Amino acid sequence: MNGGPSGFHNAPITKAIVIATALFTLPFGIHGRSLMLGLSYQDIYEKLRIWRFVSSVFAFSSTPELIFGLSLLYYFRVFERQIGSNKYLVFIVFSVIVSLLFEILTLGYLKDPSLGRLASGSYGLIFASFVPFFFDIPVSSRFRIFGVHSSDKSFIYLAGLQLLFSSWKQSLIPGMCGILAGFLYHLNTFGIRRLKFPDGATSLFSQLRWPFLSNSSQALPGGRPIGNIPSYQVRQAEGYPLPNPVTVPELSETSLATLVSMGFDNNSAREALMQARNDINVATNILLEAQTR
Repeated sequence: MNGGPSGFHNAPITKAIVIATALFTLPFGIHGRSLMLGLSYQDIYEKLRIWRFVSSVFAFSSTPELIFGLSLLYYFRVFERQIGSNKYLVFIVFSVIVSLLFEILTLGYLKDPSLGRLASGSYGLIFASFVPFFFDIPVSSRFRIFGVHSSDKSFIYLAGLQLLFSSWKQSLIPGMCGILAGFLYHLNTFGIRRLKFPDGATSLFSQLRWPFLSNSSQALPGGRPIGNIPSYQVRQAEGYPLPNPVTVPELSETSLATLVSMGFDNNSAREALMQARNDINVATNILLEAQTR
């Protein structure tokens, strides 16, 4: 599974998270402070250190954890494309805050000096993402390896297990806290799944320019990012460029496979592509609008 088109196309929030994680991790590793990043009981209940909350969310404490963490964050950009950047940003904020609260409560309950520091990094967001990955992303292919039934989702689960048990209890606790946060989001606690950030908040990420990465997020006239493209009718009314109204291009199987990999039904995705004249961005918004009705 590749999570759809390569790169960060239509995933500006994911791009910002991946870059922030790398930038937070590398300086600590260079100065040999990576083992001092995670939260501990003393940091919270004896001597409060605010900066550790930030480092524990973004900075991984080892290179292998960083590699697996960034790979999973990059793959889970499929959810930003599926629900839109506005709602995905709500998912990130909710997952990070709730998983962090669970970590604090767990440390206070255990009061175990031998536990040391919890593993640092984006465990809350990554393992919260495994919940919608399990429920909302369908299996597209099945196969057998040495007689064991597997699917294309198995490799993502294996990468998650490697990260979950990378530091045993130190990584298991933040990982489980992230899964609990993901379930609370999935259960629509406090109606969280209906919330979304305004367009201005998410378009800011689309406008960021990274000198070492090509900017894959594009914008329509008027500054509206592609990730928030309106429906075909709205584009026509607002004067946005439309596909050729006379010649309808042949349905792209690649675009259809991309929509299916995002969790949409094959028939619905095909109809949306036909309605959008093979424009995958417009088709995505047609499908999302249909889900919210």
